[in-house]
Amino acid sequence: MQAPTNSINTTRWVAVASVLGLIVLGLAWELFLAPLQPGGSWLALKALPLCIPLAGLLKNRMYTYRWVSLVVWLYFTEGVVRAYGDRPPSNYLAMVEIALCLMLFSACAMHVRLRFKGLPA
Repeated sequence: MQAPTNSINTTRWVAVASVLGLIVLGLAWELFLAPLQPGGSWLALKALPLCIPLAGLLKNRMYTYRWVSLVVWLYFTEGVVRAYGDRPPSNYLAMVEIALCLMLFSACAMHVRLRFKGLPA
Protein backbone atom coordinates (compact mmCIF):
# COMPACT_ATOMS: atom_id res chain seq x y z
CA MET A 1 0.00 0.00 0.00
CA GLN A 2 3.03 2.31 0.33
CA ALA A 3 3.75 2.49 -3.44
CA PRO A 4 0.47 4.25 -4.42
CA THR A 5 1.03 6.87 -1.72
CA ASN A 6 4.49 7.62 -3.10
CA SER A 7 3.12 7.75 -6.64
CA ILE A 8 0.31 10.07 -5.60
CA ASN A 9 2.77 12.39 -3.85
CA THR A 10 5.05 12.34 -6.88
CA THR A 11 2.26 13.30 -9.27
CA ARG A 12 1.13 15.99 -6.85
CA TRP A 13 4.54 17.64 -6.72
CA VAL A 14 5.08 17.33 -10.48
CA ALA A 15 1.75 19.13 -10.98
CA VAL A 16 2.68 21.87 -8.50
CA ALA A 17 6.13 22.29 -10.07
CA SER A 18 4.59 22.48 -13.55
CA VAL A 19 2.13 25.19 -12.52
CA LEU A 20 4.90 27.15 -10.81
CA GLY A 21 7.03 26.71 -13.92
CA LEU A 22 4.23 28.03 -16.14
CA ILE A 23 3.73 31.03 -13.85
CA VAL A 24 7.44 31.90 -13.81
CA LEU A 25 7.79 31.29 -17.56
CA GLY A 26 4.74 33.41 -18.40
CA LEU A 27 5.94 36.34 -16.30
CA ALA A 28 9.57 36.17 -17.42
CA TRP A 29 8.63 35.67 -21.07
CA GLU A 30 6.30 38.65 -21.31
CA LEU A 31 8.16 41.02 -19.01
CA PHE A 32 11.80 40.72 -20.04
CA LEU A 33 12.85 37.57 -21.98
CA ALA A 34 10.91 38.13 -25.21
CA PRO A 35 8.06 40.61 -24.66
CA LEU A 36 5.77 41.59 -27.53
CA GLN A 37 6.71 45.23 -26.91
CA PRO A 38 9.94 46.66 -25.52
CA GLY A 39 9.69 47.14 -21.77
CA GLY A 40 7.15 44.38 -21.19
CA SER A 41 3.66 43.43 -22.21
CA TRP A 42 0.26 43.20 -20.58
CA LEU A 43 0.22 39.61 -21.82
CA ALA A 44 2.09 38.79 -18.61
CA LEU A 45 -1.33 38.75 -16.97
CA LYS A 46 -1.85 35.32 -18.55
CA ALA A 47 0.09 33.93 -15.57
CA LEU A 48 -2.49 35.28 -13.10
CA PRO A 49 -5.16 32.58 -13.66
CA LEU A 50 -2.54 29.92 -12.90
CA CYS A 51 -2.28 31.23 -9.33
CA ILE A 52 -5.87 30.12 -8.63
CA PRO A 53 -5.32 26.35 -9.00
CA LEU A 54 -2.01 26.49 -7.16
CA ALA A 55 -3.79 26.69 -3.80
CA GLY A 56 -6.02 23.73 -4.66
CA LEU A 57 -3.08 21.65 -5.83
CA LEU A 58 -1.18 22.40 -2.63
CA LYS A 59 -4.26 21.42 -0.59
CA ASN A 60 -4.55 18.21 -2.66
CA ARG A 61 -8.13 18.86 -3.78
CA MET A 62 -9.28 16.31 -6.34
CA TYR A 63 -11.61 18.78 -8.07
CA THR A 64 -8.68 21.11 -8.80
CA TYR A 65 -6.71 18.34 -10.53
CA ARG A 66 -9.70 17.58 -12.70
CA TRP A 67 -10.41 21.09 -13.94
CA VAL A 68 -6.74 22.07 -14.29
CA SER A 69 -6.29 19.14 -16.67
CA LEU A 70 -8.85 20.87 -18.93
CA VAL A 71 -7.71 24.49 -18.52
CA VAL A 72 -4.09 23.61 -19.30
CA TRP A 73 -5.04 23.06 -22.95
CA LEU A 74 -5.57 26.82 -23.36
CA TYR A 75 -1.92 27.39 -22.46
CA PHE A 76 -0.89 24.45 -24.64
CA THR A 77 -2.72 26.00 -27.60
CA GLU A 78 -1.02 29.34 -27.03
CA GLY A 79 2.33 27.56 -26.92
CA VAL A 80 1.70 25.71 -30.18
CA VAL A 81 0.54 28.86 -31.98
CA ARG A 82 3.49 30.89 -30.76
CA ALA A 83 6.00 28.08 -31.41
CA TYR A 84 5.04 28.12 -35.09
CA GLY A 85 4.30 31.83 -35.47
CA ASP A 86 6.95 33.66 -33.42
CA ARG A 87 10.62 34.18 -34.08
CA PRO A 88 13.43 33.11 -31.73
CA PRO A 89 13.73 33.35 -28.76
CA SER A 90 9.95 33.53 -28.31
CA ASN A 91 9.33 30.28 -30.19
CA TYR A 92 11.80 28.44 -27.92
CA LEU A 93 9.97 29.75 -24.86
CA ALA A 94 6.73 28.54 -26.42
CA MET A 95 8.23 25.06 -26.75
CA VAL A 96 9.09 25.14 -23.05
CA GLU A 97 5.49 26.16 -22.36
CA ILE A 98 4.26 23.19 -24.40
CA ALA A 99 6.49 20.81 -22.42
CA LEU A 100 5.30 22.23 -19.08
CA CYS A 101 1.66 21.91 -20.19
CA LEU A 102 2.16 18.29 -21.18
CA MET A 103 3.85 17.59 -17.84
CA LEU A 104 1.00 19.25 -15.96
CA PHE A 105 -1.69 17.36 -17.87
CA SER A 106 0.08 14.03 -17.40
CA ALA A 107 0.61 14.64 -13.69
CA CYS A 108 -3.03 15.65 -13.16
CA ALA A 109 -4.37 12.68 -15.13
CA MET A 110 -2.14 10.22 -13.28
CA HIS A 111 -2.97 11.79 -9.92
CA VAL A 112 -6.72 11.45 -10.49
CA ARG A 113 -6.33 7.90 -11.79
CA LEU A 114 -4.21 6.81 -8.82
CA ARG A 115 -6.52 8.41 -6.28
CA PHE A 116 -9.60 6.80 -7.82
CA LYS A 117 -7.82 3.45 -7.87
CA GLY A 118 -7.18 3.75 -4.13
CA LEU A 119 -10.84 4.42 -3.27
CA PRO A 120 -12.84 1.55 -1.80
CA ALA A 121 -15.39 -0.01 -4.18
